[in-house]
Amino acid sequence: MKLILAITLIALPLIAAPVAPVPTAKPEDVGLSSERLAFIDRMIERRIAAGEIAGAVTIVARNGKVAHHSAKGVVDLESKQPMRTSTIFRIASMTKPVTGVAIMMLVEEGKLRLNDPVSRYIPEFKGQKVAVAAPGTPTGGRGGRGGQGGQGTPAPPPQFTTVAATREITIKDLLTHVSGLGSGAMGNSEIDKVARKEGETLAQYIPRLGTTSLEFQPGSRWTYSPGAGFETLGRIVEIASGLPLDQFFRQRIFDPLGMKDIAFWPTEAQWTRVASVYQRGANGLTKQTPANDTNSRGIYFRASGGLYSTAEDYIPMGVMLANMGEFNGKHLLGRKTVEMMSAAHVLDTLPGRPAGEGYGLSVRVVTDHTRRGTMLSDGTYGWTGAQGTHFFVDPKEKLVGVLMVQTSIGEMQRDFEDLVAQSVIR
Repeated sequence: MKLILAITLIALPLIAAPVAPVPTAKPEDVGLSSERLAFIDRMIERRIAAGEIAGAVTIVARNGKVAHHSAKGVVDLESKQPMRTSTIFRIASMTKPVTGVAIMMLVEEGKLRLNDPVSRYIPEFKGQKVAVAAPGTPTGGRGGRGGQGGQGTPAPPPQFTTVAATREITIKDLLTHVSGLGSGAMGNSEIDKVARKEGETLAQYIPRLGTTSLEFQPGSRWTYSPGAGFETLGRIVEIASGLPLDQFFRQRIFDPLGMKDIAFWPTEAQWTRVASVYQRGANGLTKQTPANDTNSRGIYFRASGGLYSTAEDYIPMGVMLANMGEFNGKHLLGRKTVEMMSAAHVLDTLPGRPAGEGYGLSVRVVTDHTRRGTMLSDGTYGWTGAQGTHFFVDPKEKLVGVLMVQTSIGEMQRDFEDLVAQSVIR
């Protein structure tokens, strides 16, 4: 009987215990001022009153504990549904640091190396060419993505020749936006010709990107790759891990961190909590309908910008990083790995970077707070989403801030950073 019971117990599937959320604390208990944290709410309220945003959720943690979590305004201007701390947001490019964490996990396991050429995993990236603009041809903008010329006419396609790349692009190049892949009008005009078809997966689409021209010689400048670079990294995660990207994220990052409401596509029940997106204009806020190609309903996992999340679900990743890879007694990343991820691999001396800001492995890094004009410590890192979401990790202060909003205002993101920083009293 005992033997039968033992066998039965062994045969039962292991059910992981739910991970506790980030604990809360009074601000003063973690060295923050309640009175000063209230300035965050006042700033949000001023923006709402001015008609600049519909609403926002803010959350701040220090020393591994949440000391501020607030919701202001409404989810949707028409329905007047109140904004709640459980509201879900399109976090767009705040997906990129999640992809960065996934890549670093696989580096730790010896399944990837940062300096590996992309072609080691996706052979179609072997022997790429670099575009060289024809004399007098403008090369700015997205190119082939609905750009406009004079009098509202479509912009003509960029004219260019190609030369051999001086070296292959690497995983690190993609993480730091110095690859030239999908980074401008010339390369994007070719990406448009091999565009992803409805229903295609990363495995079906990404190899075609390897046939397109790079915008510049790898490593010669910094230019943001909004989609192609990190979607290629997403496919590399799938190849190296043997898991679809959504499963890797869920099993290795989201579940261990207790991130229950973050996903590439909300469930039917979750959609009722998704905030509407608005764009500012001369006539106030205009409701936007983001394209569904960011997710394709669980088919194409857009590692560059496809995730939806609450503020409460994103803060554990920031807390884990601020605690040098540890969360609830478990190390998702090693200390040296987090140091590597948050180091400034690209300095502001490289063309394309603003003063006081370097770039790490999937994150912006403050290299000189005085030149950048911020109260955040040197070494602070984070990133921003196209619809206005923003987060940062200040490792010196063990301070994490997440701003969730669905209208992009760069000035507001900087204000949020400084208002969090000024709340530190010890």
